[in-house]
Amino acid sequence: MTIQPHVGVKICGLNEAVGLSAALDHGADWVGFVLFARSPRYVTPEQAAQLIGSVKSRACTVALFVEPSDDEISALLGLARPDVLQVYASDARIADIRARFGVPVWRAAAVAEVQDLPRATDADGLLIESRAPAGSDRPGGNGLAFDWTILRGWQSPAPWLLAGGLTADTVADAVRASGAPGVDVSSGVERAPGVKSPDLIARFITAARQAVVQAH
Repeated sequence: MTIQPHVGVKICGLNEAVGLSAALDHGADWVGFVLFARSPRYVTPEQAAQLIGSVKSRACTVALFVEPSDDEISALLGLARPDVLQVYASDARIADIRARFGVPVWRAAAVAEVQDLPRATDADGLLIESRAPAGSDRPGGNGLAFDWTILRGWQSPAPWLLAGGLTADTVADAVRASGAPGVDVSSGVERAPGVKSPDLIARFITAARQAVVQAH
């Protein structure tokens, strides 16, 4: 993960060309595709490969997996080569995936309080987001924020992005409160679950970029 001189922006959960084009046209640094069947943003390996191929180096591509098997990862990598794998799994499993497939891996870490913040990791980057609510069938992408101020003073063991409940209206406050060098959004730029809004994507990226000007 390379953090940009401005606040980096990742638009995740893209599943069709219109949303992807909006993210690229407005300068997203990373674009993400969810290969987890219980998500409303799910894409098959074939769909993900087509979308990844259309990016053409305009942004870094990120493929998201939840506790994936080697076969699930291989199914995508046999069709396309994303720049990063974002994985919900243990650090040990992430180290195994990095060694086995030779692709940078980010670890998604759910937090609720200071004690939850990672102090060490085998991952190439971290995605810090709110813990899923009790009974949720998805570990992330639930549109929930947490107390961003717990991140102030945290010494991250790897480059990191802030996620969880961010919108165009809250992202500037989130950056100021957390000191996040980058942000990740999915449901916060949707007009319905899994349906991205080009207007909301544009507003979010603009607000995130302006947060740097305001914060520094």
